Amino acid sequence: MMRRDLLEREYRKPTAANVTLKRLLNYFRPYRRTLSYVVILIIITTLIQLLTPYLIGQAIDCFVAPTAEESSCRLVAQATKPNVTNLTLVSVFLIAINIASAVGNGYLFYLMAYAGQQVLTTLRNQVFDQIHRLSLRFYDQNPAGDIMSRLTNDADQIATAVNFALARVGSQLLVLFGSVAVMFVIHPPLALLSTTVVPLMLITTMLFARWARYAFRQTRQEMGEVNADLQESISGVREAQAFGREVENIERFKERNAANRDANIRAVAITSALQPTLNLLSVIGQAAIIGVGSLWAIRGTAILGYPVTIGVLVAFLVYLQRLYEPVRVVGQLWAQIQAALAGAERMFNLLDIQPDLTDAPNAKELPPIKGEIIFENVHFAYVPDEPVLRGIDLKIEPGQTVAIVGPTGAGKTSIINLIARYYDVTEGRVLIDGYDVREVTQSSLRRQIGVVLQDNFLWSDTIENNIRYGNLEATHEQIIEAAKLARAHEFIERSPDGYQTELGERGVGLSLGQRQLIAIARAALSNPRVLILDEATSNVDTRTERLIQAALDTLMKDRTSVVIAHRLSTIRNADCVFVLKEGQIVERGTHEELLALKGHYYTLYQSQFRREAEASEQPAL
Repeated sequence: MMRRDLLEREYRKPTAANVTLKRLLNYFRPYRRTLSYVVILIIITTLIQLLTPYLIGQAIDCFVAPTAEESSCRLVAQATKPNVTNLTLVSVFLIAINIASAVGNGYLFYLMAYAGQQVLTTLRNQVFDQIHRLSLRFYDQNPAGDIMSRLTNDADQIATAVNFALARVGSQLLVLFGSVAVMFVIHPPLALLSTTVVPLMLITTMLFARWARYAFRQTRQEMGEVNADLQESISGVREAQAFGREVENIERFKERNAANRDANIRAVAITSALQPTLNLLSVIGQAAIIGVGSLWAIRGTAILGYPVTIGVLVAFLVYLQRLYEPVRVVGQLWAQIQAALAGAERMFNLLDIQPDLTDAPNAKELPPIKGEIIFENVHFAYVPDEPVLRGIDLKIEPGQTVAIVGPTGAGKTSIINLIARYYDVTEGRVLIDGYDVREVTQSSLRRQIGVVLQDNFLWSDTIENNIRYGNLEATHEQIIEAAKLARAHEFIERSPDGYQTELGERGVGLSLGQRQLIAIARAALSNPRVLILDEATSNVDTRTERLIQAALDTLMKDRTSVVIAHRLSTIRNADCVFVLKEGQIVERGTHEELLALKGHYYTLYQSQFRREAEASEQPAL
């Protein structure tokens, strides 16, 4: 099976609901004290809810319609006539304890929201840390929009559940079991009649929950696809407009959005059908109590020695609300919990992916290097059985500048990826100063390597902070020196706020050449021993190229430099040129030596570089 298939299966695999829920609840362990307060408040407010119907029934039997014989009144020793004063006292007491219950409920939900947000912050931080530990191979195979969706939309679903749903479910379940217990204490026969529909309600809720979980898993996946498409469309909006592909992009997004809509409609259909079903069952239970209980009360029948009074009947009707309402509420909240579990599952799946590129258990810090690079019989493939590099052997001396040339797909970028260990070799070794790059820590390796690409990423931040990214400890004066070395100081000074000028996304507002100059300044500030250049001058005009080349000449001095070359000027200045074809080095030597061979490089020169030489009035050799 292809590695991509394995990653995809790990990334999207379903997980049992109880496993996901247990794992999510484990995140609350550091907040046990807060949750203990929540539990105490839930118990207190639940007791108040359970006490209220009982007091209402007692108030009726004691002070509204008392009977001298076999009185069910337990508030007073004897009650034979209505008592307005005592009824008022009971009413005031009921109002007071229910106000206290409302305040307690508000505070417990605040505590639950506090703990929930702490958990969510921890979970988001872990996911963000994970996406920085995953190798480039993972990002080659998974769209950024779907990853972003897990950090935003899926996390929001979890927040909704942990802030309110979990606490309410716990409270309602306690009310449910408490109501059943009190009802059996007050009047077991009526309690038995009342609870006949509860098993049916619970079974119905569990069945709907299973269907809802599958439906919500689909909605989260579809939302990820929508976000992935949206992210790509926004990033590529210039290309879409340049090639007139707006209509095609819109149609593709409509298809993704329609799939997301259909998945949400299926989920809503399932959850919306649950409430009417539970309501129907609760009405059946209430009708049974009203019909049978009223008949027993009118006839004065004592069932198994338990009399049915008006107060008992009213209390039971209120308890039925306490009994059935939790089932309905839990059914409703369970839909939110299922959506949260689907979101948590997706976040956990991302956290569970084992990075395929990690430091070895005994990895050591790479000491300051001179810059010798050796490839020993290196084979490499992004996808198994599809080799990109085959048997690469090369040696770059410290301080040398080497150029790598070859047709598209020959493996040029793969070589520089292996030097910085963005990927691991399939076979063979890459050595820097005699150290296998797999046996040293990635941070100590990359700290000594500077990279300037054709398309460099600039943050939505100030110019100064974009340069400082190469060395976070650098002073303002050091940043200016790096900018001067990169020949960027002059245009930065002309910017509206100088070094504090805010850049748009990916450096929007700067020319390609200016972006490259800032990237070179950033690399210069890091002071690397090995410099990797993916032809930093290929996207600029001739004047800017001269500025960049002068900067690079200074930057590459006394450093090992590996350049993917697209310009003749770079190749001419190289100490050695490696010619790649179909993943193999087919020729090596200086520019003049390779031309004299009249082999692959000569053919490449004739097709790609000769015009450049003539255009710059340089004699072709």
